[in-house]
Amino acid sequence: MLLFRVIADIFRDDQLGGWGKAGWTIFVCILPFLGVFVYLIARGRSMGERELARARRQEQDFRSYVREAAQSPDPSAAAPDRVSELERLAGLRNHGDLTEDEYQQAKSKLLAV
Repeated sequence: MLLFRVIADIFRDDQLGGWGKAGWTIFVCILPFLGVFVYLIARGRSMGERELARARRQEQDFRSYVREAAQSPDPSAAAPDRVSELERLAGLRNHGDLTEDEYQQAKSKLLAV
């Protein structure tokens, strides 16, 4: 498991050049126990910092997505509410609880929103 985390960190590191990535990958793949051990000694602290920064970015992206989703109402979610409200108004009109004028007024008000 740690081997995969180290390999993933090697490729995620923007400060490490192509030859550095190739060297670390070969070293870790050929001698996995020694390679992971040396990598953690040499770059373990920065590995933790990169992981923490990535987690913070993901948390920030998630929070901004939630804020954006909460601010903009979904138009498709409002449609069933309007339909059910129109059905309720039609039922009231059919039962004689609403006059035709009251029904038309409520209907136009509902559809204007």
